[in-house]
Amino acid sequence: MKYRVLGDTGVFVSELCLGAMTFGGGAQIWQTIGGLGQAEVDSLVGRSLDAGINFIDTANVYSTGVSETLLGRSLYGKRHDVVLATKVRGRMGTGANDVGLSRLHIMREVEASLKRLDTDYIDLYQIHRTDPVANIEDTLRALDDLVRQGKVRYIGSSNLPAWQLMKALAISRAEGLERFRSTQNYYSLVGRELEWDTIPLIQDQGVGLLVWSPLAGGFLSGKFTRDMTGEGRRKTFDFPPVDKEKGYGIVDALAKVAKARGASVAQVALAWVLAQRAVTSVIIGARNLTQLDDNLGAVDLTLTDEDLEVLDDVSRVPPAYPLWMDALGSDRRPGEVRRFDQATQPPAKK
Repeated sequence: MKYRVLGDTGVFVSELCLGAMTFGGGAQIWQTIGGLGQAEVDSLVGRSLDAGINFIDTANVYSTGVSETLLGRSLYGKRHDVVLATKVRGRMGTGANDVGLSRLHIMREVEASLKRLDTDYIDLYQIHRTDPVANIEDTLRALDDLVRQGKVRYIGSSNLPAWQLMKALAISRAEGLERFRSTQNYYSLVGRELEWDTIPLIQDQGVGLLVWSPLAGGFLSGKFTRDMTGEGRRKTFDFPPVDKEKGYGIVDALAKVAKARGASVAQVALAWVLAQRAVTSVIIGARNLTQLDDNLGAVDLTLTDEDLEVLDDVSRVPPAYPLWMDALGSDRRPGEVRRFDQATQPPAKK
């Protein structure tokens, strides 16, 4: 296992992070995604730790708290071996204030998460999505208080548009508040829109990037082709959205690279994300040890420049305006590289 620095924190996290969204069950959506019980969770967590993973991500909303409870039990006696991340924002009850990013909801939910996780601190506490009715400064002050109280070590965001992330960073700087050290976003070979704004932003601001759904909800697992619909959660829970016609072409390219490298399609898809220079850690979810072991194999796969070029060509997303204006390059100085180029260039040769 290799380790990368989380933003500018100085904290090293494994380049693969175990995601706990499959832990628990209950409501149909969570049963479809995972529905794993304590024995299965213990097995996955144990195998991950043995493989060198020291970073685990969950959320209070996953199975409405059950994921955190199962994870907390599984980490008994091992809590200090991991960087533990969870999230707040989602609906946790039927009340009017059982959702959102108000100070009231955050302060209530952090205590509930601490109890379920059986810990007295959370290493990375993330807002799960935007809240259109909460004042972002109130949200940041509440999170800053949690850091000052020692209940949270660092804070992060998830799924924020680039302008909202930059607004939050600017408020934190102006007001002397703890700032987001990472952002957790969807990024995959069939979902590269993050390269338009967010990746240039986080590279400029020194924010870490945690990637969720690098296999696009299983679409890039190798189970889905033009001639095979596959099994798993995407068959009944078609998320995240994918341009399937373009996606099948990407899967075809993945399959060719995988065959040449003696790897699985999923391993190549994960290795591509790991090769992107802005990425800190890639969150992998699994329903069984077979899936987990296959995903773990991605850390030993280094794609060649030719592999990366093939995958980039078939998956590249044309820049949206005004980025394509900046990409014209007619007024550039000799040797000038702009942020959009930096976000889409292949990684430097090692």
